[in-house]
Amino acid sequence: MEDYFREIEGKTAHDPYRNTNFGPRTKCLLGPVIVGAGPSGLAVAACLRARGVPSTVIERSNCIASLWQLKTYDRLKLHLPKQFCELPLVPFPAEFPTYPSKQQFIKYLEDYANRFEIRPVFNQKVVRAEFDGKLKMWRVRTAAEQGGGEEVEYVCRWVIAATGENAEAVVPPIEGVEGFGGDVVHTSGYKSGCIYEGKKVLVVGCGNSGMEVCLDLCNHNASPSLVVRDTVHILPREMLGRSTFGLSMWLLKWLPMSLVDRILLIVSRIILGDTGRFGLDRPQLGPLELKNLSGKTPVLDVGTLDKIKSGDIKVCPGIKRLRHQSVEFDDGRREKFDAIILATGYKSNVPSWLK
Repeated sequence: MEDYFREIEGKTAHDPYRNTNFGPRTKCLLGPVIVGAGPSGLAVAACLRARGVPSTVIERSNCIASLWQLKTYDRLKLHLPKQFCELPLVPFPAEFPTYPSKQQFIKYLEDYANRFEIRPVFNQKVVRAEFDGKLKMWRVRTAAEQGGGEEVEYVCRWVIAATGENAEAVVPPIEGVEGFGGDVVHTSGYKSGCIYEGKKVLVVGCGNSGMEVCLDLCNHNASPSLVVRDTVHILPREMLGRSTFGLSMWLLKWLPMSLVDRILLIVSRIILGDTGRFGLDRPQLGPLELKNLSGKTPVLDVGTLDKIKSGDIKVCPGIKRLRHQSVEFDDGRREKFDAIILATGYKSNVPSWLK
């Protein structure tokens, strides 16, 4: 390792932009740069440390697991049983329930980081990571998330992108949004339905977040409607005495994916009934095959479907345009709403900085 460090120092010694007013301050690292202090970044850093390899974790927010701590709603729980979500080397505490709460998961991650002495560099965003062919090293340039701070360039042999698929909120353009006059918020800014009590709220997006936000709104005496523009697979969270995810993984050890999909859909039909009767048509591909080909995750129902069946949650078609305090749908119908919540998902930001 010492020879490697001297090699880096030698290669960067004559860099005309190193430690000058013309470029960022340079730091030469023995180990990799890990971009992101979420669960994946923490897991990689812990496994490297367990093998004696140092690493530097760069995090643009002021805390670990910023998506969980800053951008999730209060009632959130893990959608999968804890044994499928634990990080390497450390299981969840035995006293945790099968589906840990948001607060329990954050506590687990914080204890995990402390156990492996992971100390991320906070409030620094990666603006560019590029392989320098002359040095045979990566140059990772960072800047303060809020601007105004010193830029730093890390020189290292490896870069690990651990920012996940949920780094940036996806906010689709909607005609007339400027004149709507009510709250329009992405789920990354939604915490609880308590502030919507007694109000009519339109939730756009029928994935796991959209479904659960609708349920939360119902539980806080709001009147939610759900925009469903596409087909969707809704599965019970548990079937045949096991978690649906766990059962699927076990069946895939013995059966082809297409057959496992057929089993899941038959059991779902028995438990949930025909979801198409309520405006929730299923895709042609089975849930596992669709996930495998497109990345689209099936919805694991935690009670929302019963609220749709009872009429407490209304299913609506796509939005054509917004008007003042009202929404015009694709079918020509118009309805008044007090607020709109966009459960339209997230996207990766890796293409913006990895060159």
